[in-house]
Amino acid sequence: MKRLVLLGGGHAHVKVLADLAERKLDGWQVDLVSPYPRQIYSGMLPGWVAGHYAIESCAISLLRMAQESGARLHETAVAGIDLGRSEVAGADGSRWPFDLLSIDTGPQAAPLPGSVENALPIRPIERFVTAWPALIDRIGGRCRRFDLVVLGAGAAGIELAFAIRHRALVDGWSHLTVTLVGADEWPLEGALPGLRRRVARLLAQRGIFWQGSRRAVSIKPGQIEFEQGPPAGFDECLVVTGAAAPDWAAASGLATDARGFIRVGPTLQSISHRQVFAAGDVAAYADPRPKSGVYAVRAGAVLAANLRAVCMGQAPQPWRAQQRALYLISTGSRHALASWGPWSIGGDWVWHWKDRIDRRFMRRFGTA
Repeated sequence: MKRLVLLGGGHAHVKVLADLAERKLDGWQVDLVSPYPRQIYSGMLPGWVAGHYAIESCAISLLRMAQESGARLHETAVAGIDLGRSEVAGADGSRWPFDLLSIDTGPQAAPLPGSVENALPIRPIERFVTAWPALIDRIGGRCRRFDLVVLGAGAAGIELAFAIRHRALVDGWSHLTVTLVGADEWPLEGALPGLRRRVARLLAQRGIFWQGSRRAVSIKPGQIEFEQGPPAGFDECLVVTGAAAPDWAAASGLATDARGFIRVGPTLQSISHRQVFAAGDVAAYADPRPKSGVYAVRAGAVLAANLRAVCMGQAPQPWRAQQRALYLISTGSRHALASWGPWSIGGDWVWHWKDRIDRRFMRRFGTA
């Protein structure tokens, strides 16, 4: 029997598992390797922080999906890939041989000295979810000022800052100050100026302090060090500084880009090893795209079809991600911003639109 190994439980692999649940792969054993038995849907995480959702409403059960698809779930992180032996090594010492390998491990937190020891990184999301209740207790148990810094002003950092500020208003944390810190002059680097100005205005309206042009170089206990300017103190710092590639990707011998992400062609196959596929944030697509769950979800159907085709001895089909993607950015309360190319708008109705999209996504795959 041949073996297909799915490395990681990201958005694209959720679609692969759903496809396998509908149609099994005859003659193939499927192994799913993931450090956690569920996947927290990142699009709903800020809503959970804000208090709009229970965590169970934001979680997809990889264990259930593996059982329904006939795959075997192995709960461990990846330690490396031996392409010569066609084996994946787990952090627990386990090894899984493969005839075909698909990688969708999601992003890692960008490395920043001291961030793990002295702050709370948003990734892995499961660790953040576990740590969040204790942080709530710390904030709620304080009477004097509590300074919370969100380091990283991309969409994820912005949504998190808005969500925490909303939670503070609802729970009466009048002593909590929220500061968003970014390396660029304006929040939401890479977006068009109109949307960036809209976000900056909304931050000010919601009482969130903005510090721009501040590139962090290290985090010490209670203090962020920057390339220029004085350090910033904090009682808690949440690190949302973007995606980084896992070290084992380049170390395995797979072709990677300058940042270490796995280079794939239009069929989502590695350009150096045709028996390896990759999708989601771990992949560097033939047509470069931002690191976003939007593209991981869209790649899922293509990945599922092409894995099945190769397993059946057929040719995989090329895919090109859309040039533009719809971005919906929640702003804490039941309000959100929408962006499509040069167009942006905000309102309560946008949040309800986003809520319907997110809930529909979760209904497709079920919750944990």
